Amino acid sequence: MTLSEPPPTPNEPELPDGFTPLGDSISPTPAHHRRRVRRYFVTPNEDERSALVENLARRAFPSFEFFLFALLSGAILGAGFILDSQALLLLGILLAPLMTPWVGVVLGMMTGSWRFFFQTLIALLAAGVLVFLTGGLAGLAARLWLPLPLFQADIAAHLWWPNLVVLALGALLMVYSFVRSEDKPILPSVMLSYGLLLPLSAAGFGLGSGAPHLWPNGVLVCLVHLALITLLGGLVLVVLRFRPAGFFGTLLTVLVGLLCLAALVSLTGLGDLILGIGRAPAVQKATPTAAVLVLPSLTPSPLPSATPAGPTQTPVPLESPTSTLTPSLQATAAYAVIAASSGGGAVVRSDPAGQTIVATLLNGAVVQVLPDIQSVGGSNWVHIRTAQGVEGWVLQTVLAATTPTPSFTPTR
Repeated sequence: MTLSEPPPTPNEPELPDGFTPLGDSISPTPAHHRRRVRRYFVTPNEDERSALVENLARRAFPSFEFFLFALLSGAILGAGFILDSQALLLLGILLAPLMTPWVGVVLGMMTGSWRFFFQTLIALLAAGVLVFLTGGLAGLAARLWLPLPLFQADIAAHLWWPNLVVLALGALLMVYSFVRSEDKPILPSVMLSYGLLLPLSAAGFGLGSGAPHLWPNGVLVCLVHLALITLLGGLVLVVLRFRPAGFFGTLLTVLVGLLCLAALVSLTGLGDLILGIGRAPAVQKATPTAAVLVLPSLTPSPLPSATPAGPTQTPVPLESPTSTLTPSLQATAAYAVIAASSGGGAVVRSDPAGQTIVATLLNGAVVQVLPDIQSVGGSNWVHIRTAQGVEGWVLQTVLAATTPTPSFTPTR
């Protein structure tokens, strides 16, 4: 009687190429052991800890669907910016891919695996490039319908404190739920997609449509958001007792952490704020010349004459080349408020009825009205200057004057 060969065992899922586990040769760990490891922050032994890291690495490695949904999400976000539709933007965020490669970036950083870190980082950047390119194509298509309001794109390309709070909460929930449970963290992933993909798509849209205030701002906002959530995700793994292995693993953790911290400080202006708090305010001393100009003269006036004709009035010439006290009349700056009847605001163009948009203003924004007014195609265009110093042209019908000016007549 011959012994039959044992049936072949199913192949275990391959670990992503180049990922180095923390332990050496590790036997497969049963599922109930992995659940017990997740139940406690401190792993019972090194083998179970390494098995947990391997399992997390397999789940965080991107698949083909990740890039497919990134392309689909970018296309819908671009359409949302063309139509200035919040509903389409929300749909694009809901269809965004699961942001597990970002968890892989944080996991590679905290475990010290250089190759796995760069593999997941490149995958994350590739998805971002797809979103950026589809946004750029949408911006090129938007040139056919210019001018457009672009309010949603302008909001997405700026830093907002509520967005930072939502991102921070999403990063904490994403890493914690990914480690403690094998369920897909859909809601935290949507929160991260809102902070990463939306400004990146707005930047591509601005580059394609020729809106100069969207293209650089959106990329910088995305970088700030990425640096913030990477630092917070690393802190969560530190709390869960993840440690890099060896000197080179620790070096990767320190370098990425310092790079994210430097990006936050430099791009958000926190460095200038910190330096300004520690810097003593400059003390201005009054000069003697200024005191002479402010104080009244103490020279006694001559006694009045005793003539019965009453006080005489000596005419003062209006223009005297030798007088230094001749008053000069200066025109009062005219200001107006954006009060568009539709759309919720106005777009500022580089030229009257031009195609290049230099800024977008919401209703209620105060602008300075410059003296130039031009009539193009039966519409009056007013030259204005925004609070940020940007000059451009808007339709006279979107302005409500607050101070009088000889060359500007309010239309409402």
